[in-house]
Amino acid sequence: MKWMHWMIALPLLASCANTSPASEEAEGQIAEVQARPSARAEAPLLAPLDRPEPEAPEPEAEAAAPATQRRASRAPVGSSRMLSPARRSQDPGRDERRARRTRRRPASMASGMTSGPMLLDWDPPSDRRSPPRVPAAPPVPTEDEVDGRFTHGGSQGDEDIFDDVQVVAQERPTGNFFRDWGVNPTIATRENAVSTFAVDVDSASFSMARSMLDRRQIPEPMAIRVEEFVNAFDYAYSAPENEPFRVQAEVFPSPNRRGYHVLHLGIKAREIDNEERKPVNLVFVIDVSGSMSGSNRLGLVKRSLAMLVDQLDGRDSVAIVTYGSSARTQLPPTRVSSRGRDRLHGVIATLSVEGSTNAQAGLELGYQLAARHRQRNAVNRVVLCSDGVANVGLTSAEALLSRVAREAESGVTITTAGFGLGSYNDNLMEQLADRGNGNYAYIDSADEARRVFVDQLRGTLEVVAKDVKIQMTFDSNVVERYRLLGFENRMLARQDFDNDRVDAGEIGAGHTVTAIYEIRLRENARAANFGTLRVRHKAPNGTRSRLTERRLPMSIVRGSYDAASAPTQLSMVAAGLAEKLRDSYWARNLSYSDLLRMWNQIPDGLREREDVRELGNMIRTAQSLDNRSDRFAQYVPVDRMDFDRVPVIR
Repeated sequence: MKWMHWMIALPLLASCANTSPASEEAEGQIAEVQARPSARAEAPLLAPLDRPEPEAPEPEAEAAAPATQRRASRAPVGSSRMLSPARRSQDPGRDERRARRTRRRPASMASGMTSGPMLLDWDPPSDRRSPPRVPAAPPVPTEDEVDGRFTHGGSQGDEDIFDDVQVVAQERPTGNFFRDWGVNPTIATRENAVSTFAVDVDSASFSMARSMLDRRQIPEPMAIRVEEFVNAFDYAYSAPENEPFRVQAEVFPSPNRRGYHVLHLGIKAREIDNEERKPVNLVFVIDVSGSMSGSNRLGLVKRSLAMLVDQLDGRDSVAIVTYGSSARTQLPPTRVSSRGRDRLHGVIATLSVEGSTNAQAGLELGYQLAARHRQRNAVNRVVLCSDGVANVGLTSAEALLSRVAREAESGVTITTAGFGLGSYNDNLMEQLADRGNGNYAYIDSADEARRVFVDQLRGTLEVVAKDVKIQMTFDSNVVERYRLLGFENRMLARQDFDNDRVDAGEIGAGHTVTAIYEIRLRENARAANFGTLRVRHKAPNGTRSRLTERRLPMSIVRGSYDAASAPTQLSMVAAGLAEKLRDSYWARNLSYSDLLRMWNQIPDGLREREDVRELGNMIRTAQSLDNRSDRFAQYVPVDRMDFDRVPVIR
């Protein structure tokens, strides 16, 4: 079966359990679902902690616990499509949403940036790092270059990890493939005051949209993930010193949603110097099928990987696997010494396209190599470079994804790098990174390759915290309603936050995660704080999570949009463009002219930065191309918008 059709076979892993439309909403509501409160939803606010919860000894039985569960049910997410009651009754799966892994490409600190949101420090948690669960591997050979004479050092069954998977050959598909995760609802805090999600550090959606606009095409709404637009930018967050994270937050009046404020939350992970980073053991798995021909596909892959190789040194090793009609090892694991680097560059330079796309064989061979030569206390990772589409593939994507997840548990993770448009499977590339405890980037230019594989390499490859979850609890006496912008495919059920068996997202060295909420403050509310932010994470090799939390004081609420810091204003422009491109109901009254005005308001020192100038160009291009009509106009004119609810069909 084609890779483009694999996602049809993927089961939805979360089913919006314990939720139903709120009583205040009509039966025929189009795009939004309010969560009916459960007994847990009415629990009192979390008590503040001066420091993370104390460490508890890990039971010996935990070592024999079953494999990590995937993220379970979560609060419902409304679909951005307009469905009648009859259509909804025929589509029982519309409220199911699959919980997603997260990754974040790091952002370098830029000079000339004005100060950011208020810093909310917490005390460092005690270290609970567990011993690595990676099986022992043979010692790394001392030769500069290894010629393939290896003893098997992987776990039992490495040779046949894909033996139960059927392979079929079919015609190669065309077209781009995305998944519609809907648009988050606005939720009344008296119904449910707790918002829980797994972190996301990817930015593939932003670079893909940029590539489409460069081609004079309006991106498909399903291709837009708001959190990946926001996370594409550097907001100059302060780096933590001893603690794992630092939090900054700021609140200001919404520029377009009347009666609402915007809450900007930023989390930055600790940074790692090049001298203290772990050695890396990489296997490049490269799609060289006929569909990868062209300078923006295989040509760009070759330039990207050459950049990556130049960032490595004698501590590291790289193997190269290619797949077209069949898979082959172009170069066994090779130490990146002077001679080894030359050999790697030589092999990369000679790659050329050939035949069909046997992606299954390529991944099988890549994982076998990585598993055989897995190293302790090192980064063991497969780097997949592909357009994600195949005509020789698996009859079940779930079979492959389960194996990828199993390999991740044993210490071999994955980075997926997407190339090309017109025949591209975004959904599969993201799923592979999700299940493989890795990250997902879309490379549309040499500049983007440099950002991912040079400027942000340590964060791309080395994880400093895993299974990172965020839970925001609003004080219902202060905040009346809220909506999380983006993260639709990463939402968690409230009880999953404290469940260490529920999988979440990874954060690499120096990574930042930014989340934006729209909140409606109650009039004349008197309180010192309006909510509590909680973060759970595990050490890279740990099995027990640690909790940190901070109260969010009313003192961070600004009196006007103009009073917000420059980086915070930038995040609002990025989120606004994403909302506009995905045709969100909540952006109906936000025009491209409004976005340009907001962009021009960013101070010169930040606005002149290359990526911020690029954002302005994207807004202008979208304005010239977007001739879509307002699909909600037949139900309610813009000037009569209800800023608390979407319209209903009677």
